[in-house]
Amino acid sequence: MSTTFTSAIAEKLSGRNRPEGKRGKLSTPVVLLIIAGSMILLAALRQITGANDLTSSGQFSGALAAAVPIGLAGLGGLWAERAGVVNIGLEGMMMLGTFCAGAVGWQHGPWMAALAGVVGGAVGGLIHAVATVTFNVDHIISGVAINILALGVTQYLAKMWFGAEGSAAQKAGGNDKQSPVMENMPNFSIPGLSDWLHSIEKHHWFLVSDVAGVLDGLVSDVSWLTIVAALLFVGTFFVLWRSAFGLRLRSCGESPVAAESLGVNVYKYKYAAVIVSGGMAGLGGAFLAIGTHMYSDGQTGGRGYIGLATMIFGNWRPGGVAMGAGLFGFMDSLQLRSGGPTVHALLLLVAVLLVGLALWRLKQGKKRPAIISGVVAAALVLWYALTKTVPLEFVDATPYVATLLVLSLSAQRLRMPKADGKPYRKGQGK
Repeated sequence: MSTTFTSAIAEKLSGRNRPEGKRGKLSTPVVLLIIAGSMILLAALRQITGANDLTSSGQFSGALAAAVPIGLAGLGGLWAERAGVVNIGLEGMMMLGTFCAGAVGWQHGPWMAALAGVVGGAVGGLIHAVATVTFNVDHIISGVAINILALGVTQYLAKMWFGAEGSAAQKAGGNDKQSPVMENMPNFSIPGLSDWLHSIEKHHWFLVSDVAGVLDGLVSDVSWLTIVAALLFVGTFFVLWRSAFGLRLRSCGESPVAAESLGVNVYKYKYAAVIVSGGMAGLGGAFLAIGTHMYSDGQTGGRGYIGLATMIFGNWRPGGVAMGAGLFGFMDSLQLRSGGPTVHALLLLVAVLLVGLALWRLKQGKKRPAIISGVVAAALVLWYALTKTVPLEFVDATPYVATLLVLSLSAQRLRMPKADGKPYRKGQGK
């Protein structure tokens, strides 16, 4: 059955029969060119505007920390949707992860907190799988219900466990809104390299100091949990795209009837994918709790939804999710650092990109989108010229604004799994 399955499905999933003109995935050289071009643009923008925080080590260290929970949520969504199950409940699963991490971490340390977060998120994933796979509940309704239930359950249990009068948790500093403080998660820096990069960054040389600042932010005081998250991205790629298990799982999201006809237990693979999805989101929630040393009410702050956006922006592939998480992590870091002047400088960058988009649209003969892009670019240049900073309220909204802009610009190239979100019952193809 394994050989027959592989020969029958692999060609379909590999995209050999892709229609002419259909965009394929980005190659490694193209990705490297995008990264290099982005660095040159940021370096030029820093020189022109004087916004040195654009490429500072602190900005990118914060971006890395902010990207991890978003990326893990996006990776969780990828697992579920590659198996054909839409997971809107990522936010609720992250909430369960933060709560479980806080409940366990103050007594048993950060590593046990991370494990507890995975278990909490996986329980949320299991509930979603039972509702959608076994009982065929609409995936969106089930996901929204999990988000609402997770919010209520975590708030109730926090009052009962952390805020109970005379409890050990309350004596340790817990209350109705937060858990007691846990120990720090160990981190590491590469000896010698961090100091050398920091010394180069301080010179503010064009591009050289910018690259040094970015690298310094990525190799200094990195949490070991960040390394775990990076390994999960690599592992997801090899499991889903380089193994028979992954091929079967992805076939459930493309054509479950065809997969069943070749002997695949579709229910089993869907259950496995959604439980793993919840565990990934729960680990992202645990990362938030561990980073602040406690569970806090409202800690996820919509990152589960942004993680879902990174999955869509990344075209349901791990590399794309990582790039999207990095972008949104960068924007999230700006608001955490109160980056009014930095966001002000980015207005100029967005204007330049919109001008490029307008020219591209004109070349394609699409005059109306080109005019709209040009008008918005002119408005942003005017905004930049007439102000010296942007309001902090707008800075706080930048991750969500970036989410909408990126999704609107990338919508043309997206291709979701064909059976994603569609109801399936065993034997329906007979």
